[in-house]
Amino acid sequence: MSHALVRVVEKPYLKTDLPAFHIGDTVDVMCRIVEGEKERVQLFSGTVIAREGGGINESFTVRRLVHEEGVERKFLLHSPNVVDIRVRRRGKARRAKLFYLRQRVGKARKLRELRVHHKKAPEAALAAAPA
Repeated sequence: MSHALVRVVEKPYLKTDLPAFHIGDTVDVMCRIVEGEKERVQLFSGTVIAREGGGINESFTVRRLVHEEGVERKFLLHSPNVVDIRVRRRGKARRAKLFYLRQRVGKARKLRELRVHHKKAPEAALAAAPA
């Protein structure tokens, strides 16, 4: 009973226009920063190494290298401070959490790219073929 009530209360605050992204994907996160009275949007791009929680409390962790130093930042998925999320590259991961990337440097920290192949409809393939 109480879980259903919590879901009903949380529903208006959940974002609906979020892209589908997974562990291992390289994403650009547009984050709203308030400095004094000024407000700006800052880009944080990196690899998604973890996702946890559910509902309004769902969060994800993004890791990137800055001047040979690893920087991780945790974002709340439905926060009003997260303006936009763009998936730049799909990564192939076989684990739910990629914390092992913390010990990797250079090319060893790269993940294999997940390629998505779309099958053409037979009619479209015939129409595209020269007569």
